[in-house]
Amino acid sequence: MPRVPRDLTDAQWEMLDPLIPKPKCRKDGRGRPWRDRREVLDGILLILRTGAPWADLPERYPPYQTCHRRFQQWVRSGVIRSVLERLAENLRLRGGFHLEEAFIDGTFAPAKRGGAGVGKTKRGKGTKIMAVVDGVGLPVAVCVESATPHEVTLVQQTLAELFVDEPIERLIGDNAYDSDRLDRELAHTGVEMIAPHRNRRNRTQDGRVLRRYRRRWRIERLFAWLQNFRRLTIRWERRLDNFLGMLQLACELILLRHL
Repeated sequence: MPRVPRDLTDAQWEMLDPLIPKPKCRKDGRGRPWRDRREVLDGILLILRTGAPWADLPERYPPYQTCHRRFQQWVRSGVIRSVLERLAENLRLRGGFHLEEAFIDGTFAPAKRGGAGVGKTKRGKGTKIMAVVDGVGLPVAVCVESATPHEVTLVQQTLAELFVDEPIERLIGDNAYDSDRLDRELAHTGVEMIAPHRNRRNRTQDGRVLRRYRRRWRIERLFAWLQNFRRLTIRWERRLDNFLGMLQLACELILLRHL
């Protein structure tokens, strides 16, 4: 199949090839041969980048039914999550992550087809994308949940999705994360929560600590990067795990740029 400029490069596929298991063939040799994994992944990534419906996948890729079915298989079997973890570990061993400080925030994705994990807000029905980035702005955890709960209640759930095997020392958020209860919960795990005060008469944090908040633009940059993947700007997947799979694929591409 001829390569197009936005498909995976040979160098990128060389890193991904050993991480994606080859499909098992039937012992009796019957059935249609499996389509090439690289071609299928290129088709899935085109849907991620453009936000196009699966049925509009160009003919130069495998049939859209094949790409959609393989994508769901990889989501259910944990292949996409596993690839993300191994890419992150590779980057960590190269000294690519800086977790002496990390930044957390959430963004909203309207959901047009409903499904699990859709909640009502003033902006309409949708899903919340939670993310944590390291000190240089690389994603280290992503999570999707109903848009209804307040972000402060989703911090622990988001941290549980860390795909980097390295502890976070300081977690920095905006004033929505100013919560004594959250501070105590994170302190028990060795994480210092840093957030500007919200409606407090007495300060609880030293101004020197809050200077780290100036670098919070790095998580906003991640959300700007994610907006380039049009499949994430509006949630079309009815299944929440499929939407998370798309989000994890986007993070994999971001990490690949730094490997």
